[in-house]
Amino acid sequence: MLSVIRHSLALLLGVLVAACGTWGETPDETRGWSAQKLYSEAKDNLNSGNYGEAIKYYGKLEARYPYSRLAQQAQIDTAYAYYKDDEPAQAIAAADRFIKMYPNHPNVDYVFYLKGLINFNDELGWTGIVGGQDLTERDPKAVREAFEALRELTTRFPESRYAPDAIARMTYLVNALASHEIHVARYYMTRGAYVAAASRAQFAIKTYPRAPANEEGLVILLGAYDALGMTDLRDDTGRVLMKNFPDSKVLKGERGPSGSWWQIWNR
Repeated sequence: MLSVIRHSLALLLGVLVAACGTWGETPDETRGWSAQKLYSEAKDNLNSGNYGEAIKYYGKLEARYPYSRLAQQAQIDTAYAYYKDDEPAQAIAAADRFIKMYPNHPNVDYVFYLKGLINFNDELGWTGIVGGQDLTERDPKAVREAFEALRELTTRFPESRYAPDAIARMTYLVNALASHEIHVARYYMTRGAYVAAASRAQFAIKTYPRAPANEEGLVILLGAYDALGMTDLRDDTGRVLMKNFPDSKVLKGERGPSGSWWQIWNR
């Protein structure tokens, strides 16, 4: 009799525990949804600007149908959703994950382009633009990473539909990197650190030989050699400057037109 009572209590306790578990659960409206249904819902939210919701549905799709074609597309769309939601670190992480998992995917060129775009626009962030900060004064890490991603795209996929825009952005990035080195060289000149100034200017000129910023780099190099009494190098630099920039505005004390030409990307 006692054993029957104990068994009955155990069953009752089990029912109560199960009931409590059921009462505490939030119903999952997506239970039983197909991969196509999850993807469509995610895409609708993405197109509507509900990026957080889109990312949630993409995550469910990947978890439930990890080997489906739509799960692969969900990874790409997740990176884009994070990018649009101003989460660049998570966007880049999602892009890197896709590139690592599917290096030969037919749309991997777009993912390289997206990765470059994320870093490119991170460098052209609204805080720097509103504050009027010269991009050459900022940490060039994002510039380098954007350039590497875009270079990978144009090298591996020269026929990609994204290649022309990538090349145009790379042209800007090369000058931005050179300009950063010239900005540092200019700072050293104002501090009287002529050897350091010459070193940074030389680095910019040799590493980014076609960058427009090298006009000022040559002028800095000219001034540094003159201050150091290195007349032969000064005269050689002067000849190179006159050959390449015979009407140098920098040499005349004009550092170029007002405004920042890089802002063409934000028009």
